[in-house]
Amino acid sequence: ATEFNAFKAPCVKGLRVEGGGDASRSRLDDLTDRAKRWGAKGLVWMRVGEGGSLDSPVAKFLSESELAALVERTGAQAGDLLLLVADDRPVVWHVLGLLRLELGRPPVTEGGLRFLWVVDFPLFESIDDAGNPVPAHHPFTMPHAADVDLLDSSDPTDLLKVRSQAYDLVLNGWELGSGSVRIHRGDIQQRMFDLLGISPDEAQEKFGFLLDAFRYGAPPHAGFAFGIDRLVALLAGEENIREVIAFPKTQSGADPLTHAPSTVDAAQLDELGLRLLPRRADES
Repeated sequence: ATEFNAFKAPCVKGLRVEGGGDASRSRLDDLTDRAKRWGAKGLVWMRVGEGGSLDSPVAKFLSESELAALVERTGAQAGDLLLLVADDRPVVWHVLGLLRLELGRPPVTEGGLRFLWVVDFPLFESIDDAGNPVPAHHPFTMPHAADVDLLDSSDPTDLLKVRSQAYDLVLNGWELGSGSVRIHRGDIQQRMFDLLGISPDEAQEKFGFLLDAFRYGAPPHAGFAFGIDRLVALLAGEENIREVIAFPKTQSGADPLTHAPSTVDAAQLDELGLRLLPRRADES
């Protein structure tokens, strides 16, 4: 626990930028402004000096033991830069992810293809107000075998330690494809439903076909999907995938080729069994 109010948020995480301690004050101010635009309340930066000393506007609000713990937990070395965000978990992940991309922009534009596998995603991203975990992806992703026992823990925070068998392939900072191993065991799937507050009766009603299949036995199965348009954009040196799509939609979702979306006539609505409701006054 800390007495520094900014670090009393539900989630505090950070990035260690190796050799980033020489960043100018204007660069740090720019990163802070970006973090705020992306949804953070602020950005704490710390330059790491010799002997683990930390140069930061907030250093005076932290004890010596807290500063030392920051250096130890991050593995920071002299000349590094620490960037910390404190907020709700989704905000922290979002802002740090965008900061990572911003900081990685210069080497990405130097040319070459730099592939990276991202693994060990968390199975759950948060705990909701009812005390149920919220899946980071969906409730059908297989947890790591070493973490399955944590699903039975009485401590909700243990659930946030469970890793999923999900993976992303990143090329030059772009997510190129993603996939996961799916649950193929009925006992684990039922445990997931229990954690999400889905009763056995509701699970059988909505997913009975799946649970029945598991009872007969299902092999382990996994999948992976490529974003071919993103791959082509990277190979072509384009930052916008619209530049490599034959008939791209506009940023607002309109299709210049087919002029969609367009007006639907009454005959089409009748054929589909649909009707249009008048716009409410509070929607105008």
